[in-house]
Amino acid sequence: MVFKARAMRTTRKQPPSTDDPGMPVALPGRLPDGMRIYAIGDVHGRNDLLEALLERVREHVAANPVARPLIVFVGDYVDRGPSSRQVLDTLLLCNSYQDTICLQGNHERYVLDFLDNPASLSDWLRLGALETLRSYGLDPGNFLDPRTQELLAMSLSLVMHQNGHLDFLRDLPSSFTCGDFFFVHAGVRPGVPLDQQNHRDLLEIRKDFLLCTSSFGKIVVHGHTPVSKVEIHPNRINIDTGAYATGRLTCVAIECDQLQII
Repeated sequence: MVFKARAMRTTRKQPPSTDDPGMPVALPGRLPDGMRIYAIGDVHGRNDLLEALLERVREHVAANPVARPLIVFVGDYVDRGPSSRQVLDTLLLCNSYQDTICLQGNHERYVLDFLDNPASLSDWLRLGALETLRSYGLDPGNFLDPRTQELLAMSLSLVMHQNGHLDFLRDLPSSFTCGDFFFVHAGVRPGVPLDQQNHRDLLEIRKDFLLCTSSFGKIVVHGHTPVSKVEIHPNRINIDTGAYATGRLTCVAIECDQLQII
């Protein structure tokens, strides 16, 4: 289905952060004409928030038709919240009827690391694995026992494979570029060209990236570091509002050179 593009109007204003869904914000970069990207922050097992937000996105597209709407998820779909399995089901379903790009977060990497190395279970449990395992009907039990770790990894791998979740996680890209924007989970290493970034930095970097005020070559749209409301800087936009703890899952719509919170 093709829609006629309609640009969002705005009053020229660029605060460092915003939580006003009715106030579009001017950006120092732009997307190609006819393109609108809905970027969604860290979900962390909150399928209830994800389904409600996707409905809001569908309503926004219907009310504001555009030629090329695209949803970009910046990673961390699992752990901490109660419904990791259901979140992956929702993402797979969304991908079947809507153009979407799902990026890998560090928590998706933790799942794959555990399946490849069951002895890493205790490390993963400190990061929210218990909720993920329970969403698949599994319990870690005596998680320090090597045999238990191996059996748990085998069971999780089997059920994730049956649901299509394992292939989904293994195929996730670590970044996406469109126009003047670079979408990634955590951020980028300052001073390193975007096409030469280290995979681990893309998933886990914090301090060096967050404190950098120089240009990265493109505006980096990211999650990973929870903030109370969307942060908009000249070189980056943070859209992780800590959904699993706050009940606030954020989506920003970027069109031309403007951003609006959905």
